[in-house]
Amino acid sequence: MTIRAYRGELLSVAQDPRDGGEVRHEVDGLLVVEDGIVAARGNHADLADRYPDVSVEDLPGLVVPGFVDAHVHYPQTDCIAAHGEQLLDWLDRHIFPAEAQFANRAHADALADVFLTELLRNGTTSALVFATVHEHSVDALFDAALARRIRVVSGKVLMDMGPDGLRDTPATGRAESEALIRRWRGRGRLGYAITPRFALTSSDAQLAETGALLADHPDALLHTHLAENRHECAAVAARFADAADYLDVYDRFGLVGARSVFAHGIHLTERSCARLAETGAGIAICPSSNLFLGSGHFDFGQADRHGLALGLGTDIGAGTSFSMLHTAGLAYQAALAREDRLDPFRALWLATAGSAKLLHIADRVGALEVGQEADFVVLDEAATPLLARRTRPENRRATLAERLFALQILGDDRAVARSYVMGQCAHRRD
Repeated sequence: MTIRAYRGELLSVAQDPRDGGEVRHEVDGLLVVEDGIVAARGNHADLADRYPDVSVEDLPGLVVPGFVDAHVHYPQTDCIAAHGEQLLDWLDRHIFPAEAQFANRAHADALADVFLTELLRNGTTSALVFATVHEHSVDALFDAALARRIRVVSGKVLMDMGPDGLRDTPATGRAESEALIRRWRGRGRLGYAITPRFALTSSDAQLAETGALLADHPDALLHTHLAENRHECAAVAARFADAADYLDVYDRFGLVGARSVFAHGIHLTERSCARLAETGAGIAICPSSNLFLGSGHFDFGQADRHGLALGLGTDIGAGTSFSMLHTAGLAYQAALAREDRLDPFRALWLATAGSAKLLHIADRVGALEVGQEADFVVLDEAATPLLARRTRPENRRATLAERLFALQILGDDRAVARSYVMGQCAHRRD
């Protein structure tokens, strides 16, 4: 048994503050890790005597749970900052040509390594990840994640109405998905997500096959896009003219349930919100992507009225940063655009335990509680001259909320001093 102890300022939010979730904060805390699992957490003064023979590593910074990215595309890493289009044209011009390159396994391996390196540089230790239509795009990602011990949930994209070179069939899509599930189920920290790209890229036959696949594998997630862009919504309404709304398209094929994760959801009807709440399906909010593609702003007020399950995603590559800190800051701005005010502690919850709950891994990560996997990040409040000036004691109100908010608005990958996976340092800033 390997026992390690870490001393530092610890901060986590295990439950949504809107629902009464409390902020847990130890100014001088001790985190004890046994074989990668949190064995004890509390004030150093209260715990130190229980572990007299365990060496203690000092963590110079604010220690928070590893970030959980609830929606991100690893094949789009090289398409960040692709100019000039809204969603549908952006896919045709930039994304589909990039994803066609994943027919080459070596290309998939190389991008998977780059992608996971970026996650760790930004403090992200768990993620729900889109791959491509190619079966081996998932193999490449899972191989790389297994080697790094990062918690990744992913799956082969299903799209029988995709462009040339990015098209499967209802039968091959199901067969390849099931082969991946058999190959990877139970290995390391990996999970499977059944992944139709979105309603417009799958035939009715494939959507029906997807529902059957989901019913046969109840431990899998359902991961897709929903109501992201007005032009997209109009195209869906035109194709599925008899559907009540966009969500109803998925619902009629059995794709709306407690393990369904829908990215975006910024143009939802009240009926859709009620149905999401009824089923327990949730939304991965992606403010960076929504702004970059001109799609709009997520309606936190509407979501909270219905009590929707929420998480936070970077949505690389329409998203413009791998940083969940930066994404949390943009979520605050998106909320304010609709006259809602996102508390910094709730933003932290969204980026950690909230996303973990959405991905059904909250028993394992997201809050640094005893029994959870010891994924955590050390944040440096002096990472940049401006951030250091904003957070120096004489220039702040000396509140934890102010410090955290400054990190979310001014921070990015530079603010991540170290990332730990299962209690071991997986990234250390130079």
